[in-house]
Amino acid sequence: MSVWIWIVVALIAIAAGAFVFRLAGQTVTGNRPYFRDMSYGVAFGFVLGAALLAWAVYTFVMARFIMDETAAAPYFFFVFAVEFLIVAAIVAWLFRAAGRLVGTSGTRKLFRSMPLTASFGILTIIVYAVLAIFAQFIAPYGQEQVFAAANALPGTDPAHPLGTDQIGRDLLSRLIYGAQNTVGIAFATTCLAFLLGGTLGFLAATLGGWLDQLVSRAVDVLMAIPSLIFALLLMTIASAWAGTQSWQLTFYMIIIIAVIDSTRVFRLARAVGINIVVMDYIEAAKLRGEGLGYLIFREILPNAYAPLLAEFGLRFCFVFLTIASLSFLGVGIQPPLADWGTMVRDLAQFINFAAFSPLAAALPLMAAGAIALLTVAVNFVVDWMLQRSSGLKE
Repeated sequence: MSVWIWIVVALIAIAAGAFVFRLAGQTVTGNRPYFRDMSYGVAFGFVLGAALLAWAVYTFVMARFIMDETAAAPYFFFVFAVEFLIVAAIVAWLFRAAGRLVGTSGTRKLFRSMPLTASFGILTIIVYAVLAIFAQFIAPYGQEQVFAAANALPGTDPAHPLGTDQIGRDLLSRLIYGAQNTVGIAFATTCLAFLLGGTLGFLAATLGGWLDQLVSRAVDVLMAIPSLIFALLLMTIASAWAGTQSWQLTFYMIIIIAVIDSTRVFRLARAVGINIVVMDYIEAAKLRGEGLGYLIFREILPNAYAPLLAEFGLRFCFVFLTIASLSFLGVGIQPPLADWGTMVRDLAQFINFAAFSPLAAALPLMAAGAIALLTVAVNFVVDWMLQRSSGLKE
């Protein structure tokens, strides 16, 4: 029986199961409002979700415990993803439970109201920060160190658990150093973008007049150009200026991305600032004779803290992905510095060894997964912060 016939049969069975599920719910609960008002589409979604969950559990058990290694090879990534989700949920729960018992009263209260997703995000960010700060002590080798064993597959050399790349550099060490370079540069770029965009946004909101019009029109021009294409164009020009100086090209990249992303920060800071400068306490501060610095740092900034902090997390993700994209295209962080975007491009050849080692095919996905994991973790934390600042309950 072909795959399409199986799909049609499964959909018919799920459709029938949805009708039975809704009818049984109405009968058992005495036609309570929840099942009485339930649409057929909602019932279909419940049954479809239950079917997919049952299929996932069945496939995981078969591939993990019953099938032999050869038959389970196509399910390698699926089994790894399920095990990772289970371990991540357990670790996030333990981290949240420890936070509720250890720390100050303020932190314990924070952890008591924290959802599991935010707990996982904070823990992931802490792990990335530790890797980035102490990479030279955690990595077994240097990021530039070259060994004789080139293109070594994972598990073939005990000295290199993840193998080596095409010129013989240890992949585990470069993956760890990638956190220091990619994440560190993205954090510095985001801070610079917020310093530039936030300052101009608050000045435009406070002073208004010709300064507001001049900066706003300049920002409109920059935002009219797609950011990635604009960054790629400027980085191509900067690479000709930098020549062989890789550090100089990295410096240009930080400036270019910070200026491009500062336009988004400017828009938010100006919009928030305009809503704040019309408040009575701002007028009272002006009547007291307070200066511009006092108005911005003591009156406007504390009241704009929540939306700017949430935007910082989102903007960090965009900057992080932009740097990885530029590195993947060859104009971002330059060798010999380790970078996850470059590693995805360079390790793509290991997919050809999937028949010999599924872990070898996973090598380019490790760098891509490191990028995706941090992005998801930061967004989890940002969503929680937005929920807290909005005053909404779970």
